[in-house]
Amino acid sequence: MAGTNRRAAQPTRRSASRAAATPKRPRRFFDYPRHGYHGLHRWLPSWRFLVGTFLTVCFLGLGAVVAAYALTPIPDPADDTSKQVSTVYYANNPDGSPGEVMGTFAVQRREIVDFATLPDYVGNAVVSGEDRTFWKNSGVSITGTARAFVNNIRGGATQGGSTLTQQYAERYYTSGTTKDYIGKAKEAMLAIKISREQDKKVILGNYLNTIYFGRDSYGIQVAARTYFGVAAKDLTIPQAALLAAIIPSPNNWDPAKSPDKALAKWKVVLEHMVADGHITQADYDATLAGGLPPTIEYKRSNTLKGVNGYILERVRNELTTSGAFKDEDIDTKGLTIITTIEKPVQDAAVAAVGGLLDGTLAGAQPNPKLRVAVVSIRPQTGAIVSMYGGPDLLTDAANTVTFDAIQAGSTFKPFALIAALQEGVPLTTTFNGKSPQTFGDWPVGNFSNDQFGNIDLVKATEQSVNTVYAQLNLQIGPEKTAAVAKEAGVTTDVTPNRANVLGTDSVHPLDMASAYATIAAQGTYSTPFIVSEVRYLKDDSVAYKGEQAHQQRFAPDVMADATFAMQQVVQNGSAKQWVKPLGRPIAGKTGTNQTSQSAWFVGFTPEISTAVALSQVGGDSGHDPVTIDPFGKSGGRTVKTVTGGTWPAALWASYMKPVLAMAPYSNETPFPARANVGKGATPTATPTATPTDTAPPVATQAPAAQVAVPSGLEGKLQSDAEAAVLNAGLQPAVAKESSATVPAGKVVRVDPAAGTMLDPQGVVTLVVSTGPPPVATPAPTVAPAPTATPAVTAAAG
Repeated sequence: MAGTNRRAAQPTRRSASRAAATPKRPRRFFDYPRHGYHGLHRWLPSWRFLVGTFLTVCFLGLGAVVAAYALTPIPDPADDTSKQVSTVYYANNPDGSPGEVMGTFAVQRREIVDFATLPDYVGNAVVSGEDRTFWKNSGVSITGTARAFVNNIRGGATQGGSTLTQQYAERYYTSGTTKDYIGKAKEAMLAIKISREQDKKVILGNYLNTIYFGRDSYGIQVAARTYFGVAAKDLTIPQAALLAAIIPSPNNWDPAKSPDKALAKWKVVLEHMVADGHITQADYDATLAGGLPPTIEYKRSNTLKGVNGYILERVRNELTTSGAFKDEDIDTKGLTIITTIEKPVQDAAVAAVGGLLDGTLAGAQPNPKLRVAVVSIRPQTGAIVSMYGGPDLLTDAANTVTFDAIQAGSTFKPFALIAALQEGVPLTTTFNGKSPQTFGDWPVGNFSNDQFGNIDLVKATEQSVNTVYAQLNLQIGPEKTAAVAKEAGVTTDVTPNRANVLGTDSVHPLDMASAYATIAAQGTYSTPFIVSEVRYLKDDSVAYKGEQAHQQRFAPDVMADATFAMQQVVQNGSAKQWVKPLGRPIAGKTGTNQTSQSAWFVGFTPEISTAVALSQVGGDSGHDPVTIDPFGKSGGRTVKTVTGGTWPAALWASYMKPVLAMAPYSNETPFPARANVGKGATPTATPTATPTDTAPPVATQAPAAQVAVPSGLEGKLQSDAEAAVLNAGLQPAVAKESSATVPAGKVVRVDPAAGTMLDPQGVVTLVVSTGPPPVATPAPTVAPAPTATPAVTAAAG
């Protein structure tokens, strides 16, 4: 055809000359719009341009990824990931086993455990629920991220597309603060780097110790205890699968709230576990047949609520004032705090106070403003074994045992008696007990104006005769009474005024229990303490010991005579009605403020010293007379005035009756025999001591006979062995070690050996068995994970 066979037109001479005359345009670096094209073609990029641009962008992007990877550091873990709960326990049981949990201190309730101690299926349950490719992937999932991105831009429910490693990077290193896409990109880069530089087991272990499981539980250990009451290492396959199932929304999928949702996700986790080879088909079938594992009831913790709140506050105060810990340490360091509070004794104290408050004890309820304090101490150590400081710390922050300072009344008379005995004034010294009497400008009367003739100090103590003790205090000097009170254990100010013997000074109930414990321990003072031991949860190393050195502050023979006089208060005096029926050797003293604004009974056996104090919130004076409306009945008679011999003594007996049946308080250890200190001294009935040429023999005491370490202690329970050592007049100390032959809680050996002669109050170490030594078990075997895909390749591919 002519159109197709036409030869190309040859340029004419004119066109050639025109072209020669037109200057040639320089070549542009960026030829756009395109030169030499017309219309739409002029604006369309060439294929070379498109390919070049694409390759340039790819290389720049790859370079940016490489640079970002190189410049992304693995930061230090977030602060809260290392914070662990500190758990407070009651004292160890008599057999040496741990006491029950009393409460916790925490910012986050977390206990970090070693991943190697967990069964394989615990970690793999989480892998099956959160990231089935965890053991193989490079830290991120391209498909998961892309799927989540598309879903988000379409307006669907927000998704993260995160692998387990990305979740770990977010929660362990950034505390979950990543929200936007840029942050997510940084998080993904961090996950890639972590996956290359950390072992998968380390990643999974840290993840398990970090994440939130609901029920105020952080980490697998606390979650296992909160949901199932077991340690993480003891979780079963069904339990592990359930904890893994609720991770995405623990507060909403808690089986106690949403059993259907929990069951559905639980089944999914189990299906993945068997499909991925983490459990056998038999395990799967058995688990499904057993159904969703039951969880224990969850009660939101309010640690400081109730009676125990006062104890926990005292624990914190003791640890911080010792200088061993700061408040932050207590809340975050993962401490195991073992108190001296013995739960059966504490329960008995709370029950007895309940009987007073509900009207059971007195036949009538007390005034609502009544304040009750009860506290018990072991004389040999100073350990506080019970403390009732009020019904609820959250409604009344003032601990009646340690904060309230109330007038001591006649509970101060034993301090004057001890001071007199130290001065060589014997118990046989007599004074005129008529009432009232006036000493200079000081009028003194007996309670109810009771009349006595010339009576000795035993009778005056038994009947709490004010006029006799006023004379005694003037004779020895009130400053000596004050000094004895301080040496015995009173920490509040004690004034050296002549009336201090009648209890005009205000004291803490804890101080009076401590002071009387010093008498019970034959003059050895022990600082009261409520924390027995603190250990670090991470390695079980000892961080703190509460018991302090003991000091012999009074001569044993002086204590023996004071104790003899104080026993008569129970046998024949003001505490006879309530305390004597217990049928045990008990010494003590009642005390009542002159206007009945306080009422006390403080009593002790060789094994336990207990103070009971009643007071009543008042107006401007601070206290009103203690009232039980209509006062109640005692012995068939209406109690018109609450004194130490009425409801305080009744409460003391109600509390101590079950306690004295418990080990080691059931041991009926006799008090030392009356020593007759100053027997050769001339009794005097005058309030002024007769001057002598020589000072009375106060400080010089005959050397005490040595005591043999008891025999037959090996194989005994710890509590029985301690009691035997105490009965011998020695001090027990306890050390622990494992034994393949001696059962836990029993004595393996004694140091020094039986028959060794020691000074009184010498220390005997009881080495107590903790059971057989642990058997080393091989670490759980986990199939080696395939080598992770290099990060750069994953990002580029």
